Amino acid sequence: MINQTIKEAIHNYSDELTEIRRKLHSEPELSWEEEKTTGFICEYLEKLGISYRKAEPTGVIAEIKGGKPGKTVALRADMDALSVEELNKDLPYASKEEGKMHACGHDAHTSMLLIAAKALNEIKEELPGNVRLIFQPAEEVATGAKEMVKQGAVEGVDNVFGIHIWSQMPTNKVACTQGPSFASADIFTVTFKGRGGHAAMPQDCIDATIVASSFVMNVQSVVSRTVDPQNPAVLTVGKMVVGTRFNVIAENAVIEGTVRCFDPKTRDHIEEQLQIYAENVANIYGATAKVDYYRGTQAVINDEYSAKLVQKVATQAFGEDAIYNEKPTMGGEDFSFYLDEVPGSFALVGSGNPEKDTEWAHHHGKFNIDEDALSTGAELYAQYAWAYLNE
Repeated sequence: MINQTIKEAIHNYSDELTEIRRKLHSEPELSWEEEKTTGFICEYLEKLGISYRKAEPTGVIAEIKGGKPGKTVALRADMDALSVEELNKDLPYASKEEGKMHACGHDAHTSMLLIAAKALNEIKEELPGNVRLIFQPAEEVATGAKEMVKQGAVEGVDNVFGIHIWSQMPTNKVACTQGPSFASADIFTVTFKGRGGHAAMPQDCIDATIVASSFVMNVQSVVSRTVDPQNPAVLTVGKMVVGTRFNVIAENAVIEGTVRCFDPKTRDHIEEQLQIYAENVANIYGATAKVDYYRGTQAVINDEYSAKLVQKVATQAFGEDAIYNEKPTMGGEDFSFYLDEVPGSFALVGSGNPEKDTEWAHHHGKFNIDEDALSTGAELYAQYAWAYLNE
């Protein structure tokens, strides 16, 4: 199942892999702004002789044509950065863009897939099928995968595989269990309208501050008292904007939050309950409520066959102790939109190393990765493709 030529190639290209990652890290681009990154990927693929086409407005879809007939497997890497200020100022490859940073590892994903493509391209005549390469923009705003699907990224694809570097796991460990991996991630906004007035005359007003505060306290019971505790769910209010001045009773309040879960019925239920709670809390105080609910990513549910194949590949490539049992996360991932189209799986590759200070949470300004994990990720990409096509 494991191709030794791939293993040797990844090992030989490890320095180049690190160089690419550092270049991308120092030049972060936000969602839908990844023009330089797209250009770099295209130039790299062109030198390798791998056919590709640019997606619009950013992103790349490429394909390695195997020398033998067979299926098509897709490998996906995201490539956008975040609006986060880099706090690792002493790094020689620290972000050159103020207020922008690769704080989630997408620079690693892109570089790993490029080197995986290089290794696979060298054995393309042996491949019984094709390898689709998806370099995806805008994962951080959960719109990139949808757009890539629209532009044909998984047309004719039989299976899709993705990787995420994970700082909460030890370096080089691999996790990929069947079933739920990442939660659906939705956004809600609740707007309350009361009646403003002078702070000294509350009897003439409907205080939107009181209404919003009551909603925030009560809405927590949606999960704790209306959702089956065996179906994990999170409802978080992250932002509340209310009031304009210390001696003015607020007329308006706007609340923003997120809902995370794995079960579609639970998702529907929480959306419905948010509307009910908002309307009823507003009615108690004589205010009005408007709820806007935006469905973001779907839950990432790993296909049983694909997840077991990842485990088998990782065990044979890196040893039995490489497998790590990481619990599902309530984080969101738009890789889910590929899984809506074709079966596949999404793996985590550990990059947390306390000796290298790489255990910071994703999206933190001090986030960094243990670069020893890059070769593991690149090889896992390539060996999975080889194994799937040869199954």
